[in-house]
Amino acid sequence: MPSAKTRVLVPAVAVVALLGAGGVAWAATSGDDRLGGDERDRVSAAALEAVGGGTVTDVETSDDRGVAYEVEVRAEDGSEVDVDLDDDLGVVRQETDDSDDSDDRVLTDAERADAERAALAAVGGGTVTDVEASDDRGVAYEVEVRAEDGSEVDVDLDDSFEVVSKETDR
Repeated sequence: MPSAKTRVLVPAVAVVALLGAGGVAWAATSGDDRLGGDERDRVSAAALEAVGGGTVTDVETSDDRGVAYEVEVRAEDGSEVDVDLDDDLGVVRQETDDSDDSDDRVLTDAERADAERAALAAVGGGTVTDVEASDDRGVAYEVEVRAEDGSEVDVDLDDSFEVVSKETDR
């Protein structure tokens, strides 16, 4: 017959083990939900088809019921569209951002090209996914770049296209 200490100690060890396993499972699932590579390309293509073209600015996995992927698209008319896709890449929901961006300064093609070049040089290559005029003090342009390693890099530039800040989301 086990002693009283054993009867208390064994359940306590089991509880600690279960809590530890739960913590490991949570840590494994709470990481970055952004996609890369071929999967990102497949999901992006499905969202672009649903929207009718544009530029994908973000792709993430989803923890919403019935939704496998959440995709942000900048449509060719400049509007922002959120597209939720299921496991088979069928559209679950598609919503255009109705926020009023009428006060946002529209960039010229030359500004956009110079900002893209400066951001790509700062990151060391990759794909520019978004360029916008900034309303932050000391920052003229905000550029999002998907680096070659799949990370997302936000590059802020001043009006001379010099880097003000660079932040990597892994």
